[in-house]
Amino acid sequence: MRLLVTGTEGYLGCLLAPLLVADGHDVVGLDTGYYKAGWLCPGNIADSPERAVPMTLMRDIRDVTAADLRGFDAIVHLAELSNDPIGDLIGDVTFEVNHRGTVHLAECAKRAGVSRFIYTSSCSVYGIADGTVDETSPINPLTPYARCKAMVERDLTAMADDDFSPVFLRNATAFGASPRMRFDIVLNNLAGLAWTEHRIAMTSDGTPWRPLVHALDIAEAIRCSLNADRERVHALVVNVGSDENNRTVREIAETVGAEFPGCTVTFGPPSADNRSYRVAFGKIREVFPEFRAHWDVAAGAAQLHRVFAAIDLDPETFHGRGHTRLKQIQYLLKTGQIDDRLFWQGRTA
Repeated sequence: MRLLVTGTEGYLGCLLAPLLVADGHDVVGLDTGYYKAGWLCPGNIADSPERAVPMTLMRDIRDVTAADLRGFDAIVHLAELSNDPIGDLIGDVTFEVNHRGTVHLAECAKRAGVSRFIYTSSCSVYGIADGTVDETSPINPLTPYARCKAMVERDLTAMADDDFSPVFLRNATAFGASPRMRFDIVLNNLAGLAWTEHRIAMTSDGTPWRPLVHALDIAEAIRCSLNADRERVHALVVNVGSDENNRTVREIAETVGAEFPGCTVTFGPPSADNRSYRVAFGKIREVFPEFRAHWDVAAGAAQLHRVFAAIDLDPETFHGRGHTRLKQIQYLLKTGQIDDRLFWQGRTA
């Protein structure tokens, strides 16, 4: 298949794209380049052996045209503003990029004759939920990031027809090593604190539930979505992760602390952030019998420990802007490299 993968220079994309090349696909990347500074280590250190990387177009998804997308069989869309703090910083721009930008990309894809559009949604659409939620449960998105995910699912489902098949992968919270590392997601952040400061000082009591999934297991779900017959994935909504990786934040912190000798773990009072949800992952095993989530929390912590030791991770790198999305966007805004709509200065489109 000829594939366009957006976000190839991001945390997930730099793991996924070489795997798809190795599978024999003709892969082209697209990335606006916000996070080029976020290189941490070679792929082989992050359990992603070095493979050919695709040609990458430096393009904002808001500037893509149908002509850009002609000849592709499928699009895998990863490139969005990726967490809640950025949404709080830039307000409506989150909706411009993550909602309207993604719908624009899908509309261009449909006009260009692209038959499959794989969208990386999020379990964050569930927000607060009693008990365990599955794909039939009501959603309750609480942040701009999560609301955008829900709106994209709604709008692209309405676009589905005999010639256009969107697929919605509601990923659990990602973790694990990547050449373009992120330290602003929970397990990776706690592991970085354990390595650089030998302590994990939680500001909350850690009681909320979070579902987790390794970045490489997300990549595997995307590969399953590409390999499946159209009838199996047409307008599919499926949670990506495993029941075993539903963990409280306290359990995550304690597991990470146990991996790093000499690390102390402390907790605080209940947090005002009351988002808590457990997610059922039975459907993905039914739809994709070949899918397995190979990484649990303990294995992910051990992987990060190996990577940190191999590169001698220092506090400056851990706390630096290259591996924290909010800090990097703030830097690009402060230095005038991007404008208040997050377009690169000097853009001519």
